Amino acid sequence: MTAIDAYIESHRQAFVDDLAELLHIPSVSADSRHAGDTRRAAEWMVSRFKQLGLATELVETAGHPLVVAESPPVPGKPVALVYGHYDVQPPDPLGEWTTPPFEPSIRHGNIYARGATDDKGQMLTHVKSVEAWIKSGQPLPLQVKFLIEGEEEVGSVHLEPFVAENRQRLACDCVVISDCGQFAPGVPAITYGLRGIAYYELKLIGPRQDLHSGTFGGGVTNPAGVLVSMLAALKDADGRIQIPGFYDDVIPLSVAERQQFRDLPFDEADFKRQLVVDGLSGEAGHTTLERRWARPTCDINGLTSGYQGEGAKTVLPARASAKFSFRLVPNQDPAKISSALKTFLEVRVPPGIRMELVDHHGAPGVVVRLDSPYIRAAAAAIEAGFGSPPVYIREGGSIPIVNTFARELDADVLLLGWGQNDDNTHSPNEKFSLADYQRGILASAYLWQELAKLPA
Repeated sequence: MTAIDAYIESHRQAFVDDLAELLHIPSVSADSRHAGDTRRAAEWMVSRFKQLGLATELVETAGHPLVVAESPPVPGKPVALVYGHYDVQPPDPLGEWTTPPFEPSIRHGNIYARGATDDKGQMLTHVKSVEAWIKSGQPLPLQVKFLIEGEEEVGSVHLEPFVAENRQRLACDCVVISDCGQFAPGVPAITYGLRGIAYYELKLIGPRQDLHSGTFGGGVTNPAGVLVSMLAALKDADGRIQIPGFYDDVIPLSVAERQQFRDLPFDEADFKRQLVVDGLSGEAGHTTLERRWARPTCDINGLTSGYQGEGAKTVLPARASAKFSFRLVPNQDPAKISSALKTFLEVRVPPGIRMELVDHHGAPGVVVRLDSPYIRAAAAAIEAGFGSPPVYIREGGSIPIVNTFARELDADVLLLGWGQNDDNTHSPNEKFSLADYQRGILASAYLWQELAKLPA
């Protein structure tokens, strides 16, 4: 690995320059105004894979394109498939960014830009590690395939059918995903569990137009009032979700796993200081880590109704809407949740209001087995790259495609995150530590060596 280590060390700045170039592309998949930019990010990935001599294809879909690339097969050795995404979340609210979201800025050892850690920076570590092997004159010790999509932030609608229809093309022994995080600075981690998601938009329609609240208030049902009442009904004072049957399929945490969480070096006071809050809340009877990683939740993601401008305007709004989501734990079924939610809300619609519930997307949670030889290989690679062994954690976020990979490809999934809890994913001032970026490249380079020690 000496030549590879040397290549990585001598190309540190070049790796950062490439990351900054990719981050400069505003590939916001949810915003149709950025469709051209999103395609440009896909084409950027294609160009980088072709420069490495990988067999590469830009695969068109009804949405944003997929990028598929692969190195030559290595007989008798395992095959690793790297999954990542080049699309990013919308950058709003723009006024809270210190520097513009698509003008990468380096401060205090971090690179700041939308997509820095989710997922352009993390995904690129694997591209750069393959570059280090190839450009240093070392043949890759196993075949590495890449599947990079542009719709992860909008539900991966076109990826699942592609995987199902291309099992042979994507056939592999393990899937490598870096779209999560370390446990803490200096404490690398392997994630073995993810929560699922069910995301909705509730629209309430009242009168044909906004009305004078003095003239009509008290005689016409107010959609905004109904909306807040409905949303408040979703949870009780103890943080328990009130939809009938919601917890029926939830598997309780074992005593051993709860102890495992308690043994992690988590300081709740530091966590509050990091978030600049004076208190925490959630489902009663569970610790902060349990609530974040392994218990279902309900969160309001956005609210819209009435007058939002400066000063006062006394209106009874004609419409009100909210976007909200449930994070689900393994064994909960998003379709079952959707059906129960619809019934729960319908009985709360008063006269004068019409309800529309939009089911945007859903995916079940997942737990991967820790006794996998690929997990052991990843642990050795992370220790080589980061200088300390990883801890094993769950993650509260969702990567909808993980279940699809496990089911369709019959492959082990390695969730290897290089990000930090304070990287501001989905928030203003998203960042990625450049030291972790370089360590991630090194760990990825060692991963190919460690995996190649295993039989195919």
